[in-house]
Amino acid sequence: MHILLSNDDGYRAPGLEKLATALSESDLVTVVAPDRDRSGASNSLTLERPVRVNMAENGFYFVNGTPTDCIHLAITGLLDEDPDMVISGINAGANMGDDVLYSGTVAAAMEGRFLGLPAIAVSMTSFDPLHYDTGVKAITSIIERLRDKSLPQTSILNVNVPDVHWSEISGFKVTRLGNRHKSEGVIRQTDPRGHSVYWVGPPGSAQDAGEGTDFHAVEHNFISITPLQTDLTRYDSLQELKDWLYR
Repeated sequence: MHILLSNDDGYRAPGLEKLATALSESDLVTVVAPDRDRSGASNSLTLERPVRVNMAENGFYFVNGTPTDCIHLAITGLLDEDPDMVISGINAGANMGDDVLYSGTVAAAMEGRFLGLPAIAVSMTSFDPLHYDTGVKAITSIIERLRDKSLPQTSILNVNVPDVHWSEISGFKVTRLGNRHKSEGVIRQTDPRGHSVYWVGPPGSAQDAGEGTDFHAVEHNFISITPLQTDLTRYDSLQELKDWLYR
């Protein structure tokens, strides 16, 4: 397969390098990633300025834009041939529950899906992972399954891997998204000129984290696989909304 690989941690991120090295042993891998950390960029595209592409010494393309820019650019003009699938990661830090709305890692996979390709986002549960090799094994195992039977192109797999040695992994578990409590407040500081500046506060702790959720799975050392879709329509509310609007 030809795999297009990206992330939101930047082209120098160790998780990206380790995954690219492992996948290159059996497949053609093209890396197109942001030139710096773009965590929290979500699905944003750069529209107000041109996007520039350069190549690093290791052959990775790096882009002065968002993760979505990277995938969009790669598929719609940069590459001579379309890849067979898109993988985003390995990210440092989990992308579970409400995180997927903000995540550049998940957004890169979503852009691949928007453009017609099967896509996977993969994250380690630690912000300073010690066991990227576990994440690599998780993805290579999933890819081997895909060789035998492909997934519907309507699905994006959001994979979260506990930051433990592979021998401690309990297995794979198909999950739904949990959700978090309200985010903590912004952190207010004063700059050297006396002006107020603000840092976005930490995300809230897990609220819906029971059996079946991604939070619960990784807490018990399972690799969580959550199928996501790009259609955000809440179908179970369509009739209720019609009744409200037309009564």
